[in-house]
Amino acid sequence: MADKLTKEQRRKNMQAIRSQSKLENKVSRMLWIKGFRFRKNDRTLFGKPDISIKKYKVVVFIDSCFWHACEIHGNQPKSNQEYWIKKLARNRERDREVTEYYTERGWFIKRIWEHEVKEDAEKTAEELAQFIQKAKELPS
Repeated sequence: MADKLTKEQRRKNMQAIRSQSKLENKVSRMLWIKGFRFRKNDRTLFGKPDISIKKYKVVVFIDSCFWHACEIHGNQPKSNQEYWIKKLARNRERDREVTEYYTERGWFIKRIWEHEVKEDAEKTAEELAQFIQKAKELPS
């Protein structure tokens, strides 16, 4: 099925998508308050992690339930299904590639689902803080 929008309309829609979500900002603010210093959306790292601490080889990805096809909350759009099935499957595949990349290189990688932050942001931030603290304590 063809796109219902013109190329110009689609381009404007895609430009409006923000690279940082409110969820990322919420989690990063909580981590900052806990005393952790990090980079957000570091383009120099593979996969552009949402939060990264190179010194301790820590990367964190906060995955949207829609864009990363969450098993619990992800949904398939009704229109243009062929496109969306392919698009979301490729996103999941890329997630696996990124996770494998960091795992093979000895990095600490953590993936957080959007619904985890929405359900209990404080708990999620605390678990993330413990994860980072554990990585800090291990010798590089």
